[in-house]
Amino acid sequence: MAKKRSDAALFEEINSPQHNRPVPRFAFFTKGRGVHPQKLNSFEMALRDAGIAQFNLVRVSSIFPPRCKIISHEVGLRCLTPGQIVHCVMSQSETNEPNRLIGAGVGLARPRDPDQYGYLSEHHSLGETAKKVADYSEDLAATMLATVLGVEFDAFKNYDERREIYKMSGRIVESRSIVQSAEGHKDGLWSTVVASCIFVL
Repeated sequence: MAKKRSDAALFEEINSPQHNRPVPRFAFFTKGRGVHPQKLNSFEMALRDAGIAQFNLVRVSSIFPPRCKIISHEVGLRCLTPGQIVHCVMSQSETNEPNRLIGAGVGLARPRDPDQYGYLSEHHSLGETAKKVADYSEDLAATMLATVLGVEFDAFKNYDERREIYKMSGRIVESRSIVQSAEGHKDGLWSTVVASCIFVL
């Protein structure tokens, strides 16, 4: 009968250098817009506009890793290879309704402690201005982080008031958002907008 390994031995094996954990060390933000008679092709055009159509994109949820550094779009793309599996947090919105306002936003909130994880959020909208999409995306991420950090706030106050509370707490070092908006094509072609945080291992 095989001898049962201790929890300590298992922990040591799992954390050995041979078990490479794919935690992103870098991230960059990008956005794009595409127009085409076909819905799927308009999404492809938006990815091309954002510079990320050549990757196999895998959408992940909302955690911004500890000690993950934000780099420029240009540097980030140079670090990736066409065909590579690339993890991202992505927002997407589309319409074929003429003049319909669409928006896609990704918000980020990072804690002051670099060893603590932050939050990303996605917001997909219809009929909202780019400013509203940006504020709401940032608000989502900052509020999620604030609840984890134990920052007390009134959820029913507007974001400008809560943003000041978050800043005064000294526990949230940065919040931001990236947004792409567009109006539906006048002839009813499909319009797609994307906003994304791209992770680099």
